[in-house]
Amino acid sequence: MTDQSLDEEPPEHLRYRSYLQDLEDVSEADEAALVATVLNDPHVSMAEAAVNRRLERRAADLLTDPAFTAWANTFATVIGDRPFLARRLREWTLLRAVALDEPWTAEELTTATDWFQRTATVVRVVTSHEALSLLAERGRTRRVRNAANRRLQDVDQRQSGTIHKS
Repeated sequence: MTDQSLDEEPPEHLRYRSYLQDLEDVSEADEAALVATVLNDPHVSMAEAAVNRRLERRAADLLTDPAFTAWANTFATVIGDRPFLARRLREWTLLRAVALDEPWTAEELTTATDWFQRTATVVRVVTSHEALSLLAERGRTRRVRNAANRRLQDVDQRQSGTIHKS
């Protein structure tokens, strides 16, 4: 006596997988239009999760590329005032600033989310002694502070050319 409808996958799950595939396959020229289409889905949290996956992948791929700025500006326009997506895009932009030794403030780093602080301590392109020291001292969690301390040691060893194999 199994109800057939209980065994069926919810339609938003099917759309989510379809959106992920479409976002993976989309050309750069068509990305903004597709993101806007996905964000018009009536299941808001599912749509934002799919778009966040795209944001994460593209931001990581473009992090130190000059094309990042134009991409981020376009993406910001498309996502509009969706708080989570807007904050995540701002944090990727901050991560880029730290990685490229562009202007940032201590307040931006210390008030950023746990996600940002953890990411800043593990992304290899972040070598800013100032940023890592700040996170080692004032990171939000012990995990962040410890990771920042380890990265500082690694960066210092690489800069002094004294890497030791264990």
